[in-house]
Formats: sequence, structure tokens, C-alpha cells
Amino acid sequence: IAPCDNERYGLLGCTHYHDNCRDNMHAGLAELGYTIPYTPDSLNLFMNIPWRQDGALEWGNCLCKPGDYVTFKAELDSIVVFSACPQDMLPINNGITTEAHFEVID
Repeated sequence: IAPCDNERYGLLGCTHYHDNCRDNMHAGLAELGYTIPYTPDSLNLFMNIPWRQDGALEWGNCLCKPGDYVTFKAELDSIVVFSACPQDMLPINNGITTEAHFEVID
């Protein structure tokens, strides 16, 4: 799923600026002195967005629990941009936005 942006929140009925993963990504890169002319696709780790029988996507409640985690191994130097999904207009976060954290292990 592409990262949400302010335009998508407008389609959901939001009439003011809403934090979103697209802007969070570009802000994070800017803090490191990087700018890019596009927004790459997201890797959505804990979202529950299955395909329905009719071919449409379903925006389901989050199935993860506090303390759930994933581990990745970087095989080359990488820049990872991380955003705790600020979506609060669909059930993606069970209606609750929370902090999320990551740890880099050497």
C-alpha cells in the first residue's frame, strides 16, 4: 500500500492538514540532508489489508499486539525511514495511534 498523504485524507473527509506517512518520510530524509523527487512504496509491517473475493482491498483492524516485533538484517549500508502510522480515520490502527520504536543492533 502506498503511504497515505494529505490528499488521501481529503478523500476520507478530512478538511485540515493531517499528519501522514508520506510527509513523515520526506521530513525524516530532510533531517539527514536528503531530498528525493518521488515517494517510494511503503513496507507496511503490521497492517491488516487483505484482498477481498471481489478484488477490492479491505481496511481491517490491526491484528498485532503490544510487544510484537520484526527483525531485519541489512546486507548493505541502508537508510531506513520509519513512521508509526498516524491513520485515525480507518480501522487500520484500531482507532488508536500509538508510538512505535526501532532499534539498530550492530
